[in-house]
Amino acid sequence: MAEEIKLTKKDRISVWWRSQFLQASWNYERMQNVGWAYSMIPALKKLYKTKEDRADALKRHLEFFNTHPYLAAPILGVELTLEEKRANGAQIDDAAIQGVKIGMMGPLAGVGDPIFWGTIRPVIGAFAASMAMSQNWMGPIIFFLAWNLIRMAFLWYTQELGYRQGENITKDLSGGLMQKITTGASILGMFIMGVLVPRWTTMKFPMKISEVKVAKDGQVDFSALTHGHEVTADAIRKVIGQIQGGASVTPTKVTTLQDTLNQLIPGLMPLLLTFLCIWLLRKKVSPIVIIFGLFAVGILGYWAGIFGV
Repeated sequence: MAEEIKLTKKDRISVWWRSQFLQASWNYERMQNVGWAYSMIPALKKLYKTKEDRADALKRHLEFFNTHPYLAAPILGVELTLEEKRANGAQIDDAAIQGVKIGMMGPLAGVGDPIFWGTIRPVIGAFAASMAMSQNWMGPIIFFLAWNLIRMAFLWYTQELGYRQGENITKDLSGGLMQKITTGASILGMFIMGVLVPRWTTMKFPMKISEVKVAKDGQVDFSALTHGHEVTADAIRKVIGQIQGGASVTPTKVTTLQDTLNQLIPGLMPLLLTFLCIWLLRKKVSPIVIIFGLFAVGILGYWAGIFGV
């Protein structure tokens, strides 16, 4: 009886490393198939000894394949198990191997966007951008290191999960696990984006709503600072105390539209603007039209005194 062939951890690491370049040879006919086959080569060389067997195995993995580039890892793991079993004599045909790929790549394709593009990347990017805007040179370095560590660790551990679970992982997929993950990630991603909207979108409304004269006893008394040649510490403390107590520094109190909005819900208008853009995009309005429309509304609003800079 021939000795059983097993993929070592070194073999699986080689597959994992090659999978980083899954989309390097993306094409319009079979999408990620070349990158997929490139990733599988170390395992196929280990499992099959003859040139003909290796060529047949490579052809199997040059069929159409397309999913989220990071969620291809668990599929790779399952395929490694199937190829390992086939190389050891199990009755697994080409259709079964291709069927597992097709069955898994669909549910997994929609999971990566809300998790990676909608949640993890914006959060790390916002943190790093805040550091960069404060002239901290560590911002882009932290983004590069954190993103790639998370990405590469996810690829490795999910590939190992697929390899160890084998065909059993497909039962979780059919049981609705992927739909639950997708829904949860979408909710979390929308929550994060909602927090980031008022941080990165600035809208000012300096338009005056009212202007009321302030009574004499409601104004800051600056006379202690203007009389005499020397300003004392007690006089400064008195003025500061009046300002902290809510006294007006001007003879009139001006209420702007921005003040009213801030009293209602700070950041409300940027959030409503974001929802408006999302609604227009869902109505198939061109992003170019939306951008130029925002330019036009902003210019007209500034000219009318509604918007500020």
